[in-house]
Amino acid sequence: MTISLYAFGGGQMVEAIIRAGLKNKALSADSVFVTDIAQSRIDYLQQTYGIKGATVLDQPQLTAAQIVLLGVRPQDDWAGLTQTISQSQTQAQVVSIIAGVTIAQLTATNANLPVTRIIPNTLTDTGFGYSGAALNDHADQALVDPFLKSFGKVDYIPENQIDIYTGYGVAGPNYIYNFYIALTNAGVLAGLSRQQANAVALENLQGAAKMLELTGKNPNELLDINNSAGGVGIYAQHELDASDFAAGIQNAVLAAVRRTTELGAEK
Repeated sequence: MTISLYAFGGGQMVEAIIRAGLKNKALSADSVFVTDIAQSRIDYLQQTYGIKGATVLDQPQLTAAQIVLLGVRPQDDWAGLTQTISQSQTQAQVVSIIAGVTIAQLTATNANLPVTRIIPNTLTDTGFGYSGAALNDHADQALVDPFLKSFGKVDYIPENQIDIYTGYGVAGPNYIYNFYIALTNAGVLAGLSRQQANAVALENLQGAAKMLELTGKNPNELLDINNSAGGVGIYAQHELDASDFAAGIQNAVLAAVRRTTELGAEK
């Protein structure tokens, strides 16, 4: 059974969520309605995915929706939208992906509004990646769970962990992409073609992640397998240990978490 969705905002993240939901059969094209201020964006979404949409509110569609997705920008009139939802007689669960806007802010005019706040991971098309979701007391996890899991994995967390989750988990692909670039550049520097370096690095990334998943071993145990006495692996390990590699990643995560908190405070 598919979910009826009404989305306010038709930007890239909303599009990615809809695309994944359609692919994974949680949504059907005729059960999705999008309101966006740009007619060109509505036209694009309709032509690409066969969904319905308009530049103005469609009250019957909103009233009938099971999930209302708030996908507007933090500087947009999200407070007005929550009032509209409250006055619409809808029984829908509200799912907000608005960065920096808290559940308390979203429910300021209606404390009974069922709200799930989530910062989606950008890996929606792959089925990988965790998104952290915080629910208020009126949100129904059983109802929102199939929708949230249609575009990735979900970790239900206290709202005070949202910023941490954003800087660590949601920004997580950035750290992997940067590692991949550095590793492939090293392969080219050593004498491989770019094509060879890319292929080997991608295979090692996927294989190493699978080894961690399949074996359940601590990474140090797996390193010991590769790092024989006086061998190639331990020499490479020595250079990594002497570098700022680990601190660089940790500092990047902490900076991302810090910036997430700052953006919320700037609201």
